[in-house]
Order: sequence, then structure tokens, then C-alpha cells
Amino acid sequence: MTNLTPHLPANRPLIWSDAILDLQELLLDVEPHLPLYIVGGAVRDAFLHRATRDIDFVTPEYSIRLAKRIADKLNADVFILDQERGVARVIWQTPNEKLVLDVARYRGDDLLADIMGRDFTVNTMLVDARDDLNLLIDPLNGERDAEDRLLRACTPQSLADDPIRVLRAIRQSVQLSFRIEPETLKQVREYASSVVNTSGERVRDELFNVLKLGKASAALRVMQTVGLLQAIIPEIDTLINQPQPAPHVFDAWAHTLYAIEKLQYLLVAISPRRTDNSVASFDMGMLVMQLDRFRQPLIAHIDQSWANERPHIALLTFTTLFHAMGEEDAPNIARLYSDELKLSNPEKKRVVGALANYKRVFELDPDDVLEVHRFWYRLGEIGVDAVFLAVVDYLATYGVTLVQADWLRRVEGLVKLLWAYFKDYERVVLPPPLLQGNELIEAFSLPQGRIIGQLLDAIREGQVLGTVENREDAFALARQILAK
Repeated sequence: MTNLTPHLPANRPLIWSDAILDLQELLLDVEPHLPLYIVGGAVRDAFLHRATRDIDFVTPEYSIRLAKRIADKLNADVFILDQERGVARVIWQTPNEKLVLDVARYRGDDLLADIMGRDFTVNTMLVDARDDLNLLIDPLNGERDAEDRLLRACTPQSLADDPIRVLRAIRQSVQLSFRIEPETLKQVREYASSVVNTSGERVRDELFNVLKLGKASAALRVMQTVGLLQAIIPEIDTLINQPQPAPHVFDAWAHTLYAIEKLQYLLVAISPRRTDNSVASFDMGMLVMQLDRFRQPLIAHIDQSWANERPHIALLTFTTLFHAMGEEDAPNIARLYSDELKLSNPEKKRVVGALANYKRVFELDPDDVLEVHRFWYRLGEIGVDAVFLAVVDYLATYGVTLVQADWLRRVEGLVKLLWAYFKDYERVVLPPPLLQGNELIEAFSLPQGRIIGQLLDAIREGQVLGTVENREDAFALARQILAK
């Protein structure tokens, strides 16, 4: 049960990336007297033959000093995450990828105590980082559970000791396509409501790890079933079995999950990971074919990240989670949970702005250049998020009852809308300014105030319409407005 003797795995080898093999060689002479083990997800992924970019190291002492020495050796950045617990992070940019190396002191008095204090058995396998990486140390038989694709708590107290592991259990089961062992699932249900006793930052980070999954809709469905999602966002209860009026084909909760599923398909179809299967359906195939001309800027938009490298994909999914709560309620509810989960102000602005404006995407006239200008001028990048949200809301509203002719017409409108932003920005969205506010103040002896902004807005909109082409036209329009 608690054997710490290294051994070769019984049925499959550990497979490590070249970067990790190179890393081991580089670390051989860094504090060589200190024991150093790779543990957790990196070993599990090596066993499952999955790529990994996050490597957790444990050592009995001097963990922060060791992390700093590793960073010096790799010419990498180092950050202290928890001085008291002795946890530091090294960000190593290799020629091909970025690796995140976390170095921590044992959680208990020795290596076995550290292992017993972890979450799930498949995450307790470890290897000696200074020895043969083919040899597995596995005191809790995580190898067998990984072979059986089973997620099992390390001890009966594992989830009670840290309720955030309830959320992690669902995320890892979906991410790895593992079943949750029955007794562990019982603990998940029992401690789901205790997640709210954890700090908002930890809930946020683990929730966003769920929301960035390609199977986020499946994970959210499980979270709702065990009561975990309602514990984090109680307003979700208002969506459960709430009927939706025609033409909606789903109730509100099913609509939400279907919209998230469509968002996942759409993001994959736009990304470099696109395959023929990604665009096999009529709705997605027609949309992606028409949006292909904007593919690179859309990829750049999706690939944004926020504080602590929270991916924009997760923020879009978070936004979609609220959109069916009502046109007026959704932005306010989303703002509330953005605060509780400690999202940054720019993230909150994105979420609330997209929820408040996505209905406008299919309501505005894409041939009305002034209407298109006002949409993009006011929203900027938020408008792109609103477009994504409008698309998945529409598809989730109609489902299999989607009328092809109506969808084609809306896609044509989307192309015109996005063309203005990505291809015709200086003409339609933000023409180069012809006058500055101080010039208007001086020319017309005006005081500082709202009238200056109104004049500049009118001049800019005149440029969009083509009625203002130069400074003389701009002064003439200002004079005309002031005369009224």
C-alpha cells in the first residue's frame, strides 16, 4: 500500500517530452544534495501518454531557494506563490513551448506524508527527477486506477480537507475521460456546498480550468447534477427546468448548455485544430466557410489571455453561462459573480458588455454604415465577444428547427459586420481625427464640457458617412451645429 520502491510500470512505459528530458539533464547539478521528485499531473500524463506543460516538483526543504537556482540555470522567470508553504513557480520558455515548473516543500514530514495529503490516487504517482524517469514510485496504486480510468480520492478525508477538490474531481474526470469511483462521487455530492467556504480566487481558478475544456458543457452538466454549480452560482437554479417561450426549442438550462456546446464547436472550427468533422453540420459549416476570411484575427482574439493566464476561451464560456438569465438580469448577475470570483476589471467589462449587447448583433442593419460604426466604436473588442454570443444563442434557440434561408441571411449580415471591424476599420470604425477638442474650443470660444465631445462625435460620424472629408468640412459642420 505504501511502498516507495521505484519500479517499471507493469503494462505501459512512461513517455516524457524531449523538453522534460532536457530539463532533467540541466537540473542534475542544481542543488544535487536535495532530493527532488516530479509528482502529480505530469507523471499521470506521462503514464497516459498525454502532453503536459505543467510540472510539479517536491523537495524536503529549501524549495524556494531551489526554485531560484533552477530559474538561474534556465535563464527563466521565478515567482514566489506561497512563502509560508514554500511554493515557487518557474516559467521556462523553451524554443518550442512554455513550461510551468512549480517547486514545493513536502506537505508533511516526509515524502509519504506529502503523497497522502494529495487529492486523487492517479495524481500521487511520482518519479525521482535525479534518477531514471522510467521508474515509477506509486505507494497508493495510482497506476492501477489510471489503467482503469478511475478517479479515486486518496483518503476518506481528501475532499473534506480541501473542498476545492470537488470541483477538481469533475474537471479531471471530464478532461481525462475517467469515471469517478463511487465512494469518491459520494464525497463529491456531500462536500459540493462546501466549495463556497474556499477563497474566491481558488474557486475562480478551478472553475476557469473547467470552462476552458473542450467538453465544458459536459462538465457543467455534471456540476449541476451534483449541486456544485448551484453552490457557486445560485442563480443557475432559476434556469433549471424553466420553460422558454417559442421559438426556443429547449428549456433555459438545456439552451445554455447547447449554446456552450456550439461555442466549443465554433472555437475549434476557427482554430488551427479544425478538422473536417468540425464543420460537418450545415450551421457550422456555412458559418465557418464565410468567416474564414477573418480567421487569423479571430484566432488572435480567441488566443488572448487574462491575469494569471486565464484563457479568453474560458471567459467566453463564463459569459455564455449567464446569457439565458434575461436581457436585463444577465449583466447584473454576471457582474455580481465576476466580483465574487475576483475577476479583473477588464474581464468584468468584457463579460457585462457582451451580455448587454449581443442581442443587437442580429437586430442592427449591417448595410447601415452609421449603425455599424456606432456598434463597433462603442464596444471595440467587446463587440467580437457579442458576435460569438449572438451566434451561439441563435443556434441554441432554434436547434434542429433552424431555417437554412434565415441562417444564411444572418451569416451574410455577420460577414458585413465583421468586415467593417477587421477589414475597414479606419473608414467605418475609427477614422483618423480631423480636429482636436482644443481646436474647437479656440475656434469657437467654447468652454470645456460635453458639447466638445458631441461636436467631435458628429464630425467623426460625418467622416463615416462621407459628408466630412477634410478640416474645412469639419469646422463647417461644427459651425452648423452650434448655430442651432
